[in-house]
Amino acid sequence: MFKVENLKFRYPKNKEDTINGINFDIAKGEIFGFLGPSGAGKSTTQMIMIKILENFEGSIYYNDKDITKFSDEFYEDIGVSFEMPIHFTKMTAMENIDFFLKLYKNKGDVESLMKRVNLWEDRDKMVGEYSKGMKIRLNIVRALLNNPNMLFLDEPTNGLDPMNAMILKDMIREFRDNGGTVFITSHIMSDIDQLCDRVAFIVEGRIIEMDSPRNLKIKYGKRSMTLEYKENGETTKVEFPLDSIGKNKEFLNLLQTKEIETLHSGETTLEDIFIKVTGVQLKDEE
Repeated sequence: MFKVENLKFRYPKNKEDTINGINFDIAKGEIFGFLGPSGAGKSTTQMIMIKILENFEGSIYYNDKDITKFSDEFYEDIGVSFEMPIHFTKMTAMENIDFFLKLYKNKGDVESLMKRVNLWEDRDKMVGEYSKGMKIRLNIVRALLNNPNMLFLDEPTNGLDPMNAMILKDMIREFRDNGGTVFITSHIMSDIDQLCDRVAFIVEGRIIEMDSPRNLKIKYGKRSMTLEYKENGETTKVEFPLDSIGKNKEFLNLLQTKEIETLHSGETTLEDIFIKVTGVQLKDEE
C-alpha cells in the first residue's frame, strides 16, 4: 500500500534532519504501528505521508504511484484522525459531519458510524459541550466518512474509557479485515500489541527495529518459565530454562505434586521493548 524509500526531511529553521533516511513498507490489509519517543519523527513522517509536508528527500509510493503525482483524489482514498481532535465547537456534531461530508465524493453511512461510537443520541449537541472522549470518537467518525482504503490514526484511544476504547479497536480490526490498511501511532503499548501486524521503532529520525510484536517479544524476551506454587501456606517461585522444559524432571514433578498458582513464560512486553530499543521511559510520552 505504501513504500517509503530513503526518506529525509528537515524543517526550514533546523540544522539537522528530523527524518534521517528511513525505509519501510506497509502491506495492503496490514495494521502497521509506528512507535518512538517524543520528537523522534513519528508525526513528521505521518504528515509527509498524507501530503501535508512537502520538500522531502527520497521517495514515497502509494499503490505504486509517487505521492507527489497525486492531486486531491489522494484524499478521497485516505482517512486521518489526529491526536488532538479539531472540530467546529459552535456547531453540532451533525453540522460538523455534514460540512466534512460535502468534501468527498464517496460517502459513508453516518448514522451507522455515529451509533457505533455511541454518539447518535448526542448528534444534535454542540461539540463545545462534548467531553474529550466524545470529541475523539467524533474524530474517528470523520476519518471514516469517505469509506477510505487507508487510515492514519494518531493516539486513537488516548482519553477513551475502556469500553469505548474496545469499541474503537474492534472497528479498526474490522476495517483491516474488510481489506483496509492502517498506519497507527500510540504510546499505549497494549493497543499496539493487540492491533498491529508489524511495528517499527523510530529514534532520532532513524528506524532501529521493525518486526511483528510476536517476533519482537521472542527476540527481546527471556527463554524461561516461571512457576509459582503454594506449600504450607506460602508461595514459592521457581524459574526453569524454556529449552527442553518438557523433559525437566523437577518442573514436571512440581506440576504433578504441587498446588500451582501461576505459570508464566519469560515473554517480555512491548513496553519493555520500547524502553530497551529507545532508551526512553514511556512516561516521557504522556
